[in-house]
Amino acid sequence: MSDGQGTDGEPVDPRLHEERLARLIRLAARAFNRSLTLRLSTEGVTFGQWIFLRILWREDGLSQRELSDRAHLTEPTTHTALSRLEQMGLITRRNVEGNRRRQHAFLTDEGWRLRDVLEPLAIEANDLAVEGLDAEEQAVLRHALTVMIHNLERDEAEAAARGQRVPPTRVQNAV
Repeated sequence: MSDGQGTDGEPVDPRLHEERLARLIRLAARAFNRSLTLRLSTEGVTFGQWIFLRILWREDGLSQRELSDRAHLTEPTTHTALSRLEQMGLITRRNVEGNRRRQHAFLTDEGWRLRDVLEPLAIEANDLAVEGLDAEEQAVLRHALTVMIHNLERDEAEAAARGQRVPPTRVQNAV
């Protein structure tokens, strides 16, 4: 807010106004994740599990690779999350189309039921985050973030075309 106060009347750290956009976006994403994590934990679901449930609610029956691609996460990370979701009774995994190697994840009745419980929690976190921003400000923010994402994805694609890849986050020590 322009008066240096949040919607709760508490002062906003003035140093944040001087931060780079990348840092502000990272801090906002971290705060979003923590807010949603607090809410999801009431149902025993982690943020990582939420990511995959949300994808399956839109497209049930995806393979592990498809889920990994849609979540922008590695296949080992996806495998771990799916294993836990299966243990929780929220998904089942099975082969389809005669392919014995590729398993697809399908929501169970309990996995579908959780949608009605968890989605309102996510909406609550989103509504809290934009409190104090009118509809026009929210539309401008959404547009700006969308353009930024597009620009940065294009930059990465152009780098890949030149043979440059984003290094993995875990660097293996050479022995």
